[in-house]
Amino acid sequence: MRIHRRGRVLAAVAGVGIATLALAGCTGDMEEGGGEADCSDYEEYGTFEDAAVTIGGTILDLEADRLVESWSDFAECTGIEIDYQGSSEFEAQIAVLAEGGNAPDIGIVPQPGLLARLAQGGWLIPASEAVEANVDEFWSEDWKTYGTYDGTFYAAPLMASIKGYIWYSPTEFEENGWEIPATLDDLSALSQEIADAGDHKPWCVGLESGEATGWPGTDWIEDYMLRLHGADVYDQWVTHGIPFNDPQVVEAFDAVGEYLKNDDMVNGGIGDVSTQISEAFQTAGLPILDGECSLHHQASFYETFWNPEGGDEVQVASDGDIFGFLLPPANAEDPLSVTGGGEFPVAFRDAEEVEAVRAYLSSDTWANNRVSLGGVISANTGVDPENASSELLVQSIEILQDPETTFRFDGSDLMPGAVGAASFWQGIVEWVGGADTQSVVNEIEASWPAS
Repeated sequence: MRIHRRGRVLAAVAGVGIATLALAGCTGDMEEGGGEADCSDYEEYGTFEDAAVTIGGTILDLEADRLVESWSDFAECTGIEIDYQGSSEFEAQIAVLAEGGNAPDIGIVPQPGLLARLAQGGWLIPASEAVEANVDEFWSEDWKTYGTYDGTFYAAPLMASIKGYIWYSPTEFEENGWEIPATLDDLSALSQEIADAGDHKPWCVGLESGEATGWPGTDWIEDYMLRLHGADVYDQWVTHGIPFNDPQVVEAFDAVGEYLKNDDMVNGGIGDVSTQISEAFQTAGLPILDGECSLHHQASFYETFWNPEGGDEVQVASDGDIFGFLLPPANAEDPLSVTGGGEFPVAFRDAEEVEAVRAYLSSDTWANNRVSLGGVISANTGVDPENASSELLVQSIEILQDPETTFRFDGSDLMPGAVGAASFWQGIVEWVGGADTQSVVNEIEASWPAS
């Protein structure tokens, strides 16, 4: 799934985080820290009196604090008071709030499928010319498409993530002479080698995420669909050009099942296969640090969870405590293909101050500001990769900016909500719990809306 699904991921953190910034007037004096804002970067957005914009989303805790900081100078220089409220229930509630006329001015939605649902309801305001101009300049056509519904452009991308990283301990790999796998077969062989050694299970996995439990498993399936069958088949799958119970989908499930349904492979440092369902995705990779497992499949945003309080006790680097390699291709000569996710700030109120905020959030200025604060990446081509907070995130931005990369958005985020945010998640839980592949994919196929 998919904040990812980064936004979805952060939505799953328990509790509600609230971060509010209310700064009026471009005085040049910051209330905190005594610094001065350089308003030259924000002149194009104008200045406002008694203007306020509310923003809602799934981003919580440390990430919410950083989000607020990313627009602090903009708010001061334009005079727009910005109030952000994050909630773990945002995705479930936003359509109800919109229907009742109680939605925030801007909603940061982590799924193109949810964006489409809100647009179908007639609740969204199309993006302004300034927002569209930024997207045309700084984003690929694919990313613009994700913010478009029925020919109308509603929202620019915000942050991004790359799915399919395999987190590992560089020290453990070096001590055992293990090589980074070049193919899926190599990864299977490495996993078997670790299992045969008998010291610990090779993989640690957590699928628990509140009402969204199961989504980390959908990421596995999506990664294998793209690598085993290519981008064209992946596109057919997420748009129902092929049925969900197509033999190619079954093949992807069965390949993933060699790990997730195998007592020899999971769940290192946690328990048996069944514990994947109860183990929170946020903590599932941590047994690597204690030598209780060796491999953990999770997106680039997982870097934040190694140091959840914002410290640097765990060094994320190729020569540090933890690092990641991308799930390898089926064949070594295959082009680089990755899945990923992102968020989209949609508007529920038509106002100049709302579009000024959205224009800023779609700019290279905002993207560089936010990336520099740490923990995230962006597919905005105006971002300097060196602004990222770690070696892995620098690499991730370079992958997103590389025109040779085949990028596909998280599949469940593109599917209708009845599938991508319901039967697919639930099917993963049933499948890991013991249901056979064919019955699970048949159930998911039966849930696909008729129109």
